[in-house]
Amino acid sequence: MNWMILIIAGLCECAFTFCLGKAKDTIGTPHTLWLAGFGVFTLLSMLLLMKATQTLPLGTAYPVWTGIGAVGTVILGIFYFHEPATFWRLFFICTLILSIVGLKTISPS
Repeated sequence: MNWMILIIAGLCECAFTFCLGKAKDTIGTPHTLWLAGFGVFTLLSMLLLMKATQTLPLGTAYPVWTGIGAVGTVILGIFYFHEPATFWRLFFICTLILSIVGLKTISPS
C-alpha cells in the first residue's frame, strides 16, 4: 500500500510542475488558479511522501519519488510544452526509470 502512496505522491509532483509550467504562460485569474493548483499538489505530494516514509526507507522512497516526478515532468514537457525529445534525453530518462525499478526491487519493504 505504501508503494501506491509513493507513486501517487510522485504523480502529484508531476502535477505541481505542470501547474507551474501553465502558470508561467498565463496572466490574471488563470495564473492565480494554476498557482493554487501548484500549491495544492505540492502540499499533497509532500504529505503523501511523508506517509510513505513511515514504513519505506527514506533512502529508497525519496529517490523513487523524485525519479517519478522527473520522468513524468519530462514526458509532460515533451507532450504538452513541446520540449525536444532528443535521443540523449530519452536515453537518460530510460536509465532513470531503470534506476527507479532497481531501487524498488532491492528495497526491504
